[in-house]
Amino acid sequence: MEEITLSVEKRDGKNSKKELSGLRCAAKVPGVIYGGDKPPVQVALSEKDLMAARKKGGLNAIIHLQVGKTKETVIIKELQRHPVTDRPVHADFQRISLSRKIEAKVPLNIVGEAPGVKVAGGVMQHELRALSVRALPTKIPQHIDVDVSRLEIMGHILVKELAVSPDLEVLDSPDHIVVHITQVKEEVAEAPAVAAAVVPEAGAAGAVAEPGISSTKGKKDEEGKVLPKQVPAAAAPEKGKEAPKKEAGR
Repeated sequence: MEEITLSVEKRDGKNSKKELSGLRCAAKVPGVIYGGDKPPVQVALSEKDLMAARKKGGLNAIIHLQVGKTKETVIIKELQRHPVTDRPVHADFQRISLSRKIEAKVPLNIVGEAPGVKVAGGVMQHELRALSVRALPTKIPQHIDVDVSRLEIMGHILVKELAVSPDLEVLDSPDHIVVHITQVKEEVAEAPAVAAAVVPEAGAAGAVAEPGISSTKGKKDEEGKVLPKQVPAAAAPEKGKEAPKKEAGR
């Protein structure tokens, strides 16, 4: 594990808005050192130095912070970033002992090309991005490689199949899936349904005759003569009522 030394300055710990704004304008990152049997210490350090140390040593780099005449051995427990600019806005440093085991998350690094992706056209799904371990600070690696060069379609790699140093105690379940290859499902577009046109049968009447109207209009008899138009019969009087009488002489 990489060991890095950084110089930091001690702060008064008021954390006022004016103080924090002034630090960030000066390209400095406020932070706190905590843990062990010592009280927390408010510090500030160069943003450039902090990010260079993070890049060089990785997530679990061992950092020796020089605070005046005191040196603190720490790891970066948490680094808060601005949601828009992604610049660091605060750092939490946890005190550690090089002779005592600590818990940490080690990033998983994919190595090789999976035949299930390159040849079969599958998709690689990542279920685990970092492995939880317990070890001495000096034994924690920057990353752990995951070889996928033999991973076929529908295949997977479990935690217990990773090549992990015996110096590390793995805290994740051994049967936890790290990565697997899934098959891409092709969507079949359904043909739009076409409404069948209703075709009237040959010889079918196009309209229904209204009640009381004869349908013999325009028809001819067997000799070819036009039949007389039929007049609808007079409606029968309702029960209990007499038909109107005609007056005599009219």
